[in-house]
Amino acid sequence: MNTALITDLLDGAIAARQELMESRHESAFRLFNGFSEGCPTLVIDIYGSTALLNDYTELAAAPVSLIQTVCHHLKTRLPWIRVILLKTRNGKTEAEKRGVILSGTGCNRRVKEHGLWYAVDLCLNRDASLYLDTRNLRQWATRSLKGKTVLNTFAYTGSLGVAALAGGAARVVQLDLNREFMNLAEESYALNHLPNIKANIRTGDFWPEVNQMKREGERFDCVFLDPPIFSATPKGVVDLAADSARLINKIRPLINDGGILVAINNALFLSGKAYLDTLTALCADGCLKIIELIPVPPDCTGYPQTMVGAPVTDPAPFNHATKIALLEVRRKT
Repeated sequence: MNTALITDLLDGAIAARQELMESRHESAFRLFNGFSEGCPTLVIDIYGSTALLNDYTELAAAPVSLIQTVCHHLKTRLPWIRVILLKTRNGKTEAEKRGVILSGTGCNRRVKEHGLWYAVDLCLNRDASLYLDTRNLRQWATRSLKGKTVLNTFAYTGSLGVAALAGGAARVVQLDLNREFMNLAEESYALNHLPNIKANIRTGDFWPEVNQMKREGERFDCVFLDPPIFSATPKGVVDLAADSARLINKIRPLINDGGILVAINNALFLSGKAYLDTLTALCADGCLKIIELIPVPPDCTGYPQTMVGAPVTDPAPFNHATKIALLEVRRKT
């Protein structure tokens, strides 16, 4: 890409996001979504005063000149950025995928969102330990789950559960296969002075863990279902593009009558209509009802004045490939 063009695109993105750049630089947001804003190999996220460059070039790293231009422009336009970190998503080494610091030292270890602190480890894995596209859902959890019992499946670093507990949830169970991810959830508890009940941190495979909870007679008022696009273990396969209904049916018996199932599907090549059709079919027996679609924040989607071209797959009636639906559960008597 022409270096003059990328600086023009960045200038437009920065101008559109001025209101997100608070004076203490403690928040997290997407500064540039290249997929929708004109450079589909580059996404730039801000975590506090750390700029995270995600290079999505398919067969090789982005040209050095492009990355150098971006780094120089960020430091010129946003002098409060202390650290620039580059993740080469299709890098040859694990270190490249996890992230290499290009400028500065010491990435931010926490960010503030809607008054809550979230512990982050930006080099934890290929992802950055806090998903920015579910920011509105975390706000919903804080506002809506007071006094409720909550299960957060595929919890990753537990941010949805942290938001629910901070909002006064009576009990939050976090479930993930990876204990290292759950350690960050516990750090977030400590940052917000929230109770950390060890029995409510469950590490294990989704499929047998859900079966065990059914045997234990567990029921929850709200369940978050935010799985990866695809994963396979000896116990089961997750494939959001081909079969999200199976996961929903698997978890539904753990939800109280009148409870909420938060179903998230971020399969890029699954259209919004196709996902809505799946949910509508599941609602046909009257045991589920779609009550709300939670939008992804505009810094993640791109703004009307910054968007270039059309998305790979039409997300409508959702506004992004991360498709978030709230489903009310009715149990058969």
